[in-house]
Amino acid sequence: MTTRVIIARHGQSNYNVQKRIQGRSDESVLTAKGQQDAQILGETLKDYPLTAIYCSPLQRAMGTAEIISNSREHPLRVQPLEMLKEIDLPLWENMVKDDVKEKFPEVYRLWKNQPQELKMTRSGGEEFSPVLSLYTQAQNFWQSYLPQHEGETILIVAHNGINRCLIMSAVSMNPEYYHSLQQSNCCINILNFTGGWTDPVQLESLNQTAHLGIPIPPVRSHPNPLRLLLVRHGETDWNRAGRFQGTRDIPLNQKGREQAELAAIFLRDVHLDFAITSPMLRPKETAEIIIAHHPHISLETRADLVEISHGLWEGKLESEIEAEFPGLLEQWQQTPATVQMPEGENLDQVWKRAIACWQEIVETFSTESQTGIVVAHDAINKVIICALLGLNPANFWNIKQGNGAVTVIDYPQGANGKPVLQALNITTHLGSGILDRTAAGAL
Repeated sequence: MTTRVIIARHGQSNYNVQKRIQGRSDESVLTAKGQQDAQILGETLKDYPLTAIYCSPLQRAMGTAEIISNSREHPLRVQPLEMLKEIDLPLWENMVKDDVKEKFPEVYRLWKNQPQELKMTRSGGEEFSPVLSLYTQAQNFWQSYLPQHEGETILIVAHNGINRCLIMSAVSMNPEYYHSLQQSNCCINILNFTGGWTDPVQLESLNQTAHLGIPIPPVRSHPNPLRLLLVRHGETDWNRAGRFQGTRDIPLNQKGREQAELAAIFLRDVHLDFAITSPMLRPKETAEIIIAHHPHISLETRADLVEISHGLWEGKLESEIEAEFPGLLEQWQQTPATVQMPEGENLDQVWKRAIACWQEIVETFSTESQTGIVVAHDAINKVIICALLGLNPANFWNIKQGNGAVTVIDYPQGANGKPVLQALNITTHLGSGILDRTAAGAL
């Protein structure tokens, strides 16, 4: 039974505006915009069947949570928890970020490049790692509170850092990727737990901001930022039926073309400099529909972006696969990295070709400020995202990719730096609200 966890960041605070480091300081308060955005977030969530609202006890998070609760026909009691407090940065707390950079250049550089290595000292003289301590704090939250909400939907309202660690610890990301997940004020993230703390967890979406009138998060100011919009193709009849497609060249169905049109409208006002697609019919048609609004660019194809080859599974339903290959489908669903598709590929083979192709795209286009789209498939997109987050083929099912979904990836430090996942699996443009309600069929 799935437990859904919606995670939101607090609204804009006066410290956010002043570009001060907040940490565990409780001096910052919501601005008028922060309160307004919290109200919008509350309206967005008011009809979802929440059974509990947990929040950080710091007033910027508590204020946001209370506004959300009061937006509901039957407000829920907001439960503040110490385990949801923001990262502890005693050396920098309340300081303007630029002053921190100037006064502590080496330590700040370590914070940005190797955050798990950063050490600070508390007032009592205790040395600790802010990021590793926060990661453990997030793990403790999951172990303490998940068992209380099996099969329910709960809301967490907290902060940039703890939200990152909640997500990272859930999907087994290493703390060194702390800065690889974006959290905007009043954003929405969704995690689906299939059971308890040790059972598989799916990251359904990250950093949704469309409810705030921000379709995709803005590009941060960097000298030569590369932005890649990774899109999954629209629906096919085989997606809808749950029939494995793999390398079978199945075209979009009417629903899929509608999804591509909606993605095109969603991205219509985004300036695109290039477009790349898998050569297969379903992603290629999706890409063509999207770039119809961008006539100044041409569409390139990359053969290594074709979908995973399911071999003898292709064209079959799950029941047919189980009858012919007993137990192998369950193995694929439980431990995908261990499966060799009969007369097809394994995930390691897909991983190598997809990541090599992706890196070639990054290196080609990262020499100047550019934005491009890459349209591919479920398995291809999943392995790319896993690799960018430091995960491996065993984490394949931790990532969700809906038909017509958009994922936003920035390279603020160029091709050799860690990318930032600005948003994952955006499907709001498809008219389904904050949840991904696209076809849940086979790859």
